[in-house]
This record gives sequence, C-alpha cells and structure tokens, in this order.
Amino acid sequence: MSNTHNIPPFHLAFPVRDVEEARTFYGEVLGCTEGRCAPGEWCDFNFYGHQIVAHKAPEECGCDAYSDVDSHKVPARHFGVVLPMDEWQQLADRLTGLGIQFIIEPYVRFKGEAGEQATMFFMDPSENAIEIKAFANIESLFAK
Repeated sequence: MSNTHNIPPFHLAFPVRDVEEARTFYGEVLGCTEGRCAPGEWCDFNFYGHQIVAHKAPEECGCDAYSDVDSHKVPARHFGVVLPMDEWQQLADRLTGLGIQFIIEPYVRFKGEAGEQATMFFMDPSENAIEIKAFANIESLFAK
C-alpha cells in the first residue's frame, strides 16, 4: 500500500483493545504492512502510504456518536482512504468474501449529485470505524 498521489502522508494514532488483534486485522484483513512496533503497546501500519498507529488503550475504544448522512447512521468518528473505483470494488469484494460485517454495506451515495461516491463502513475489532470510498471522478472530491 503506497501513497501514489505525491501528497504528504498523514499520521493518525488511535486506540485499540489489543495490539495483536489489531496487527491481525490491519495486516491480514486490510493488507497493511507493519512498521515499528512495541509488542503489546503500539504498532505502526502503512495505510495506503499514510502512517496509522494502533495504541493499546482499551478504555478509549468504542463508537457511540453517529450522524445522519444519506439516510444512514454514519459513525461521527472514523477514518479511511479514497481509492480509485476499481481498487475500491476489489476491496469491497474481498471484505465481503472474508465475511466482514459492514456498518454500511458497499454502495454508491449521492447518485447524480456533486460528490457522487462509492462508500463502505466497517469496524476494526476495537470498534474504530473505517470508511473506504471512491469517486468515479476524483475532481469531485471537494465538490459542493
């Protein structure tokens, strides 16, 4: 997973209940390569060229705030990535095949409007919400 758009990589640290559980999910399910780790305490992952870090903080885990978007309850706190449409579809098919339980099943939202996008939401084992989206036209990423 590399960053192919010549933009500065972001860094995101987030809580997990169990670092080994996170290593399995982010490594085996999402295909992220690992960076540095302090076993049992934290671990870096390459998330499409961005550095995300799972920190053991079980008391901080969970998702209890939602917002209404396009007739769905969207976790207010979430992170993710915008992929090319073909990569998004491949990942959606792969996650579906693995039996991932989606918060919001893969679908296209805002059809025919500015910002039309494919999206899917799911949780990691520590209830961190992840959104993966794609635009048929990436120029509409910030469209109003």
